[in-house]
Amino acid sequence: MAKLTLDDLRKMRDKTQQAMSMRDSSKKDIQVIVGMGTCGIAAGAKDTFGAIVDAIAEKGLTNVLVRQTGCMGLCHSEPTVEVVAPDMPAVIYGNVDAAVAREIVDTHIVGRKLLDGHICDRPSIDIITNK
Repeated sequence: MAKLTLDDLRKMRDKTQQAMSMRDSSKKDIQVIVGMGTCGIAAGAKDTFGAIVDAIAEKGLTNVLVRQTGCMGLCHSEPTVEVVAPDMPAVIYGNVDAAVAREIVDTHIVGRKLLDGHICDRPSIDIITNK
C-alpha cells in the first residue's frame, strides 16, 4: 500500500468537506428529500440519492440541501423524492431512478419547471388518522 502524501490528505479533506457542506442547512433555500425507508432502499433510493448529490455537485449548486427521510407513504411509487423550492409548490416525484434524478436537478432545480410524468402527492389530510 502506497503512503499518502500531504497533498493526498488535503485532497481527501477538501472532497469530504464538499460532501459535508451539502448537508449543512445554512444558506440553503432549496431542499431535496429522498425517501429512504425500507421500501425506498429496496427500490433503489441509494442510487437515486447518489445521482442527485452527483448532479448537484457537477452543476456547482451551493444553495441545495440534500437529505433523507423515512417512508413517505407512497410505497407504490418508490423511490420518491420531494423538492421544496421558494416560489414553487412542494412536489413529490415517484419512480425516481438515477436518470430521473438528474432530470429533476436539471428541470426543477435549475430550470425552475415541474418535471411532468413523475409527480405524486401525499395522501389527503382528511384520510389520515392518528391512531
